[in-house]
Amino acid sequence: MAVAIAVTRERREGETRCAVTPETVKKLLALGAAVTVEAGTGTGSSFSDAEYEAAGATVTGDLAAVLAGADILLKVRGPTASETSALKTGAIVVAMLDAHREKATLEALRGANATAFAMEFVPRITRAQVMDVLSSQANLAGYRAVIEAAYAYGRGFPMMMTAAGTVAAAKVFVMGAGVAGLQAIATARRLGGVVTATDVRPAAKEQVESLGAKFVAVEDEEFKAAETSGGYAKQMSPEYQAKQAELTANHIIKQDVVITTALIPGRPAPKLVTAEHVASMKAGSVIVDLAVEAGGNVDGSKPDEIVTTANGVKIVGWSNLAGRIAADASALYARNLASFVGLMVKDGEISVDLEDEILKAAVVTHKGAVVHEGIKG
Repeated sequence: MAVAIAVTRERREGETRCAVTPETVKKLLALGAAVTVEAGTGTGSSFSDAEYEAAGATVTGDLAAVLAGADILLKVRGPTASETSALKTGAIVVAMLDAHREKATLEALRGANATAFAMEFVPRITRAQVMDVLSSQANLAGYRAVIEAAYAYGRGFPMMMTAAGTVAAAKVFVMGAGVAGLQAIATARRLGGVVTATDVRPAAKEQVESLGAKFVAVEDEEFKAAETSGGYAKQMSPEYQAKQAELTANHIIKQDVVITTALIPGRPAPKLVTAEHVASMKAGSVIVDLAVEAGGNVDGSKPDEIVTTANGVKIVGWSNLAGRIAADASALYARNLASFVGLMVKDGEISVDLEDEILKAAVVTHKGAVVHEGIKG
């Protein structure tokens, strides 16, 4: 009997993405799996039930029927309690579980004896690049952040010379030059903005400058050692943060658009833009906080709101920016998942090798226990 893979529609508020597309249904079938999709799964990403059926999936509106026989459940966000309770004992769940914060979801998965994999924990190694959901989704979030900024700004991004006079180019400051930040830089440059950027990782300087932006940072000895072996930014000392804050204060007052992208795995997002910074900006300026779901990089940002301050600065706090470009985000995420499933399903059989470095890094619950070292307890 073929491995049964189930995909249900996302039930978390505001989630428009989906875990499989008609394209990846075919990839999963090629592994020897049978795919069952809950009706309406692709609606938010513009994929119809008919397209899933044409690709070879079974589509049904009966959630219990989708989950009852599932060997593997694929999701974007973690399953809800009703979904987890409907799974058979020992099923495999693969999703972006937000494992550091969604403790109730992990407890439910542990209680269901599920083997759950958090896609955000896939290691950043060459072999796993095709499974790197953080990169695929952050790339689109960075792009969308600039589009949202341009919409909220209400002025042009490029310099335009007309018979009636010259329109100045927007000055754009990107804080954090990871995947999202670099895409934001590239997009802002394509729109004609004058772009500067900052990051605490030394390797980011060359990347920023290669995109035609100017790098802004306190480049002391701490800065030179501010990157983990996995390529993430380290938590900086209070002394460094104070020096960087002073530099930021002097720079941000001149900016039209600020986009913040700084995240530290397992910790609240660092505060990069203070109330004083915001108060120093001119009316009509825009700040987009990509880290709003993790507590925010910006004082005053609120999830899923545009806050207009007393001095006329707009702080954009849309959660799930990748979900605002859902068709492409789903296409990339679904390919990430299909590659990950390929580690466990071969010729219609499930074989989960938890000594495989990718699976070992991503597994969070197994045999009724939370097994990931980073989130135990």
